[in-house]
Amino acid sequence: MKIIAGLGNPGDPYRMTRHNMGFLVLDALAEDAGIAVQKKKFEALLGDGRIGNERVLLVKPQTFMNLSGQSVRQVIDFYQKTAEDLIVVHDDLDLPFGTARIKVGGGDGGHKGVRSLMDHLGGGAFTRVRLGIGKPSFKDDTEHYVLQTFPKADLETLAEVVRKACEAVREILDSGVRPAMNRFNTRERKAAPEADIQSE
Repeated sequence: MKIIAGLGNPGDPYRMTRHNMGFLVLDALAEDAGIAVQKKKFEALLGDGRIGNERVLLVKPQTFMNLSGQSVRQVIDFYQKTAEDLIVVHDDLDLPFGTARIKVGGGDGGHKGVRSLMDHLGGGAFTRVRLGIGKPSFKDDTEHYVLQTFPKADLETLAEVVRKACEAVREILDSGVRPAMNRFNTRERKAAPEADIQSE
């Protein structure tokens, strides 16, 4: 069984903000697979089922972003899993809006939800599906920027990147993370080579 955690903030005011892309992808995966993410346990909403041939547990921490690791650690401990069984879907300031990348390990990139996961799991050995949101014009505006609702002009691109993220998760489940990362990231680089320059 794989644990797939989408990062975000609970509550309607945050639903369509940049920082909630992880939740949006989890919702799309759940809808496609017919999984109800409704069970309240471990400070999260949970839903279990199958995506393709793989049994999965979908997790939406309800702790607010900066404490996400607190919830996910409880889930991993209960199911006796390790960080290697975890796929985390999250927004990423270092990638242009509309792009996605699969990554294994690494630092937190300034993302407080990822930092919380690393703190609670003792490192960053989990798989990430990174969803680009771009950067604000002024660095000091970052906190405000990530909590802004997507403008209407961005909704078509948002729908496309959610679709791509779901595709990335399915590839990881079907093929394993390394083959999926090679195939998916290669396709994405051809479509948006500037993303890798900006995220270095």
